[in-house]
Amino acid sequence: MDQVHEVVAGNRYPGRGVLWARTLDGALCGGYFLTGRSAASKARVLRRGDGELIVAPTTEPAHDPLRHYVAARQRGGWLVFGNGEQVAAVSDRLQEGRTPAEALAGLEYEPDPPIFTPRITVAVDLGSGQDAWFGAARRSAGGRASADLLTLAVRGLEPGDAVLMTTYRSDGQQVTTGEPFREARTGAADPGELLEEVWTALAPEFRVAAAVFEPGQLAGAAIRHESAARG
Repeated sequence: MDQVHEVVAGNRYPGRGVLWARTLDGALCGGYFLTGRSAASKARVLRRGDGELIVAPTTEPAHDPLRHYVAARQRGGWLVFGNGEQVAAVSDRLQEGRTPAEALAGLEYEPDPPIFTPRITVAVDLGSGQDAWFGAARRSAGGRASADLLTLAVRGLEPGDAVLMTTYRSDGQQVTTGEPFREARTGAADPGELLEEVWTALAPEFRVAAAVFEPGQLAGAAIRHESAARG
């Protein structure tokens, strides 16, 4: 099985990605990373909020819902993270008592032709501390307008196990919808090493930010930014 760094490095422009893994010290970790090609997409940072991680602009005063959003939220026994405003919607549905499958249902891909970026989301049950549900809303490869919805339950990760989902599959030039999900292995000893594994595997010309966080400890998320790396 491929290593996490091989999966990430082999996809030169992944767009945005979510990760659920258990490091070798036994810690379960969520991860989120974002890349960009345009100047506006690169002018972003991950900021800590009240129980949230927010993708915010560095230079633009105006809010763009496709680029600026709550990327992770910890509320009422659930951790939710993903690539858009659906994170807040899924979090709210879980607070209403809906199941993960119900909370992840009814989502749509982004209205950004011709790519039609998938919405990718992970919901983690803080009560169990181990169960995670991946959700994806993807446009049909045949061009059908209605979204194809994928829900994947991930349980019982052993140390070194990881599951990833990205919005795109790309060589840096041609961009297509990412694979439904990838399983991989990590040699990271702890969450900090996992962040470094992901960060160093991202192509420097596209990487923007990445974060790794343990369930229930979102306020202590480890974050990297490309601007900080250059500073």
